[in-house]
Amino acid sequence: MEKTRILLVEDDPNLGMLLSEYLEVKGFDVKHCKDGEEGLKAYQEGDFDLCIFDVMMPKMDGFTLAERIRKSDVEIPIFFLTAKSLKEDTLRGFEVGADDYMSKPFSMEELLARLQAILRRSKKASNEKEAQTVFDIGRFTFDFNAQKLKDNEENTEQRLTSKEAALLRLLAIHKNEVMDRSEALKKIWLDDNYFNSRSMDVYITKLRKFLKSDESLKIVNVHGQGFKLVELN
Repeated sequence: MEKTRILLVEDDPNLGMLLSEYLEVKGFDVKHCKDGEEGLKAYQEGDFDLCIFDVMMPKMDGFTLAERIRKSDVEIPIFFLTAKSLKEDTLRGFEVGADDYMSKPFSMEELLARLQAILRRSKKASNEKEAQTVFDIGRFTFDFNAQKLKDNEENTEQRLTSKEAALLRLLAIHKNEVMDRSEALKKIWLDDNYFNSRSMDVYITKLRKFLKSDESLKIVNVHGQGFKLVELN
């Protein structure tokens, strides 16, 4: 079974080492970074299931780091560790997208229990999204099983090919998040080679054409990562 991957960003080397060793003993795969900038770079280059951030750190604090990550990923669980216990700091943590929050010093056993609870909720939500087949996208209704995209304002339907439907479904599942290019290629084309990648670009162009009547919808390129279906408010 693949291990749960945790991004730990903690500037205290002793606490960072203790946390890493404890979580690894408990079966997690931990990447430890010592400041916010290093943590952001690791997040952008890696693939993680959960983040644990200290708040007060050099170069970039934990709140700013969480805000940067939330711009591209609204789903990944974020857990804050902090020496601060003021109510306004706790609220600030949740405002920037925290799933939970613990003040130092803390019990390792309680931390583990909270992390496991977050991961259970995250897995349940992910399974529910993966099972979804009908989506409201701007002014459209997309029925994956029927392979139809209905424009509810013009009362017209666009029939989609199986690959167009599969690609739009992945974009819809990850709406306002980055859809990883390699993940999409492996799920739909079963291989992320160069020729399949070029083929996917063609399908992305087709989907943009299908959605262009709704100016609130955009499929944007995210350099080095993939694509994002953005629904503007």
